Amino acid sequence: MRLIAGIDEVGVGPLAGPVVAAAVVLPARHGIQGLADSKKLSERQREVVAAQIRERAHAFALGRAEVSEVDTLNVLQASWLAMRRALEGLGMIVDLALVDGLHVPPLPCPARAIVRGDARVPAISAASVLAKTVRDAEMRVWDARYPAYGFGRHKGYGTALHLAALRRHGPCPLHRKSFAPVRAATACGKGET
Repeated sequence: MRLIAGIDEVGVGPLAGPVVAAAVVLPARHGIQGLADSKKLSERQREVVAAQIRERAHAFALGRAEVSEVDTLNVLQASWLAMRRALEGLGMIVDLALVDGLHVPPLPCPARAIVRGDARVPAISAASVLAKTVRDAEMRVWDARYPAYGFGRHKGYGTALHLAALRRHGPCPLHRKSFAPVRAATACGKGET
């Protein structure tokens, strides 16, 4: 039996927070109801599907790239780092990694990129759901620590609410200093450290 891992990440576009990736190896007959691209599921649906994935997957693991790594490497390299960490966290050697997107990151196994893979390949869909539920939960925790920014609502994305808070309060340690709106707020001399 060939072991195939699906890999996806979330958190490339936000102004704040880590990039989180997941790698998932599913059985051929996984029986997971509602498995789809995480962006097409409600928050509640994602939680239900994520529980099924954890229960039925042969293996799954998470990887992340911290804000400092996003700022140091750039967001593409940081997302590839998170993907590699997720794959390495599986604790098994897979025959093939199927990655959502246009590019194949440097991975320790053969890999193939699949455009819209999160909507077409169940293992990638599963990785998408796991990564999104984990990152969203983390952003809700950060919301309690930095309530002025509304992280629980927008998860770090550059919404009007978030941009207004950034202009008003400047960046906090969770913000990506290499992103233009955050740099602009930093240049204004605002921000917590």
